[in-house]
Formats: sequence, C-alpha cells, structure tokens
Amino acid sequence: IVDPSNSGTVAGGLLSSGDMAGSFSNFSAAIKTDLTDNVSLAVIADQPVGVDVAYPIAAFPYPFAGATAEVRSTALTALLKYTTESNFSVFGGLRGQTLDGAVSLPSIAGIPNPVPPPATVTLPSYDLEVDRSFVLGYVGGVAYEKPDIALRVALTYNSEFSHDFTSFESVGGGAAVQTEFTTVIPQSVNLEFQSGVAEDTLVFGSIRWVEWTEFEILPPIFESGFGGGPIASFPNNIITYNIGVGRRFSDTWSGAVSLGYEETQGDPVGNLSATDGFFSVGVAGTYTKDNYRVTAGVRYIDIGEATTTTVGADFSGNSGIAAGVRLGIFF
Repeated sequence: IVDPSNSGTVAGGLLSSGDMAGSFSNFSAAIKTDLTDNVSLAVIADQPVGVDVAYPIAAFPYPFAGATAEVRSTALTALLKYTTESNFSVFGGLRGQTLDGAVSLPSIAGIPNPVPPPATVTLPSYDLEVDRSFVLGYVGGVAYEKPDIALRVALTYNSEFSHDFTSFESVGGGAAVQTEFTTVIPQSVNLEFQSGVAEDTLVFGSIRWVEWTEFEILPPIFESGFGGGPIASFPNNIITYNIGVGRRFSDTWSGAVSLGYEETQGDPVGNLSATDGFFSVGVAGTYTKDNYRVTAGVRYIDIGEATTTTVGADFSGNSGIAAGVRLGIFF
C-alpha cells in the first residue's frame, strides 16, 4: 500500500491543486519449483504499471481541478532457469500483460496557443475510455551464485509491450467516437546483487533502467484538437538505484535497512504524473519459522520537485509512505 501526498501551485502560489495522488495498492504472487537438479520453473503474477490520479474538484479554479486518470495492468510470467555446475545460470520465458484505463480532463482556459500568432485559447473538456489490451512479451537473463558467501548477481532484460488500443474519445461532453492508437510500455534492464560481507550480514542492491521516452498516450482526436501533444509522456529514460544492508539477529529474526534514489531530471513533466525523481529510506523485518517466512516493511519517500507542462505548475515539498507484507511458504 502506498499513500503519497502530491500537490502543486500556479499563479505564483495563489492557486493550489490539492492532493492529486490517491492511495493505491498492488499485489504480486509467485510459485517456484525445481524440475530437476539443474532446471527450475517459476510462475509470477503482478501489477507492473498503474496510474491513479484525481485532482480535487474543491481546488477550483486550479486549471486541472476535476481531472482524473486511471490505468490498470496485470501480468503473468512463466520462467525457466538452467543452472550449470559452475553456478552460472540462464533464465527466460514469456510474459503476458493486460492494460486498460480512462482519462477525464476539464475545460481549461488561458492556455498558450501553439499556433502563431501568440495568444491564449480555451481547451474543451475531454474524456477517453480504453478497452483492455493483451500483449505477449518476453524476459531473459543471466546470473551467478556462490552460496557459501550468499553471493548472487543477476542481469534481467524485459521486452517492451506495444498495445494497440480500441478507444472511445469525446470532446466537450459530446458523443464518444471510436478510435485506435498505440502505446508502448517500455523495455527495461535490471541488475540485482547481494553478498555476505560479515557473519550474518548481507549487502544488497539493484539498478533498474527503463526506456520511458518510448511511452506516450496520444489518441488521434486528442492529437488533432489539443495542440498535438500527448496526454501523458516522459521526457527522459529513468534509472532507479536501491542499496541496503540486511542482518540476521537469530534463527527466526532478521532485519534490513535500504535506500532508493531516482535523479531529478529537471524537464517539465505531464500534469497526470507531476513528479520528477525521488529519495527513499526503508526498514523491514523478517520472521522465519518452520516452513514459512513473513516480511513486513515501511518506506518513506521524498518526492522530487517538478514543473508541469501546459500550466507550469510547481510541485514541491511532497512525500509519501509505503508499507508492505510478504508471506513465503516452503514445501
């Protein structure tokens, strides 16, 4: 569960957006089994991407008061791993992803006209509904493990997913028109590592690169009638860093402290994201008994300052809290 608080201002701080980022939750579940001494199979279900944005109507006359956006996704991955006698392994498999969503934007006055001569225009309200799309992709990677020092290094590639949507667009409260457009959920690369550094002490971390510049939501009616820009896009590819230390206190209890970081890029971002980078710190504890293991953790997130497109809102001083629980059963 994640509870962010993200608000911004325009007109020199006179108009506030209110908190536009609602609380949300996601899940993952997996099962893994050894088919032979060298071959393992895993099946993983998760929710890889999502959006839950709602600008409070009470924030009127903030330009985007009443705007909402929701994106839902699920994914199912099947992986096979082959481990050699020298502790190197290769793994790969198929990943199916579903995606659907909706956007509702209010009428906004005083927007700079993208077509000369310089002037301002009023954009009508706009609504978008997107039917669910299913796309098949793939995952592949390599790893090295040395169990006597708890060493593991893994490099994983996740393919992009190109969704061809059937959509329904309406402008100014008019009748919905069926259209089609394509959105790419971008490719990514993960480097993950862990290693024992002393008795009962482990260092772990990850580096994740995502090609977010390939992502945009640009339905045809919106493109033709709203200045040609996308509803949502990202101007930069993103690298996310995580590092932490874990410590076992007894046969049943262990704990960890971790840090996370995404660099603030400084380019204007869309009004439906309104964040740019973050810094986080988290703590977690694990209880292990017999054939089960329970981990619970909490993380504080300092959300990076951002300036939005269209209205030039300043989003700063924002933060969030995330909490999670994981249950593992071994049989």
